[in-house]
Amino acid sequence: MTRRIKSIGKGENRREGPSLAAAYVRMSTDLQKYSTENQLNTIRRYAEQRGFTIVRVFEDSGRSGLRMDDRDGLQSLMLEVQSGTAGFQAILVYDVSRWGRFQDADEGAYHEHVCSRAGIRVHYCGEQFDNDGSIGSILLKNVKRVMAGEYSRELSVKVFAGQCRLIEHGFRQGGPAGFGLRRLLIDERRNPKGELGRGDRKSLQTDRVVLTPGPHDEIERVHSIYSMFVEGQSEREIALVLNQRGIMSDFGRPWTRASIHQILTNEKYIGNNIFNRVSYKLKQRRVVNQRDTWVRADGVLPSKVDRALFERARLIIDQRHNHYSDEELLAHLQAVLAEEGSLSGLIIDERDGMPSSSLYRHRFGSL
Repeated sequence: MTRRIKSIGKGENRREGPSLAAAYVRMSTDLQKYSTENQLNTIRRYAEQRGFTIVRVFEDSGRSGLRMDDRDGLQSLMLEVQSGTAGFQAILVYDVSRWGRFQDADEGAYHEHVCSRAGIRVHYCGEQFDNDGSIGSILLKNVKRVMAGEYSRELSVKVFAGQCRLIEHGFRQGGPAGFGLRRLLIDERRNPKGELGRGDRKSLQTDRVVLTPGPHDEIERVHSIYSMFVEGQSEREIALVLNQRGIMSDFGRPWTRASIHQILTNEKYIGNNIFNRVSYKLKQRRVVNQRDTWVRADGVLPSKVDRALFERARLIIDQRHNHYSDEELLAHLQAVLAEEGSLSGLIIDERDGMPSSSLYRHRFGSL
């Protein structure tokens, strides 16, 4: 996002007088309502003291500093820098951490080097050093870059520990409720405050979300899905039966083999709260975790399916999967790829006689 502060006429970008500068501001979450304004106040004071005229403001609101690819403001700024036609000779940033909390400190240095190579110097207006290329400033800047990345790492550890504690208390950590279930908002004393609709989020830090049973007819359908499966019907056959009856899934769409399989394998239907099946820490890489690394709290949710029935369904699925060797799994993929021309979790899960995408993730680590 960019904001025009002052228009520049043709030929004015290298005019005599005060140096022209662009400001870059970033806040991590939408809850930091006044963060960018506070940054701009400091940047404007710095510009006034150093004789800069701010002509552009590039802004990333509600954007993490961990990566570059989701920061439209910084991307736009760097494109202008690299174009060779930027109408400014300096970039003013509040501090090193606003430039980025990159996990590789060299990444932040690289983006600054691109600016320097284009003849545009980056100024950190709220830091206690001048970014003037001196040994002292280089050392301090590198320490600040490492500290900015380390702050995110430490915060990630603390957040994960807090999430694990909440899981043990039966609280929900994101994601849709699932068919036959609803998300219920409760206060710090566990008093219900109301049901959350799709896309709704809690607004108070002290509030929590728990899963609660949905309409009785949906719960009955969950039972029938398990019963039909253990009696010998496949996921696709069950989906066909539900669709013929005009019953929609929790997303308001027709049932598929994959959506039936998800119900049959999710332990929330027997009251278990599971977390950390998939991790995406510090926005580095999406990882499907092994079952022994899951964070689990058994029996903390109301059970919707008899445990013995659930275990029978899981045994069928496990036996169906365990007889495949790695070579056979890959051969199945090659056959599907040759026929479909591409591969995805959806394509895999919708193929009859094909192992599920979850088996491929479990066996090979990811798709």
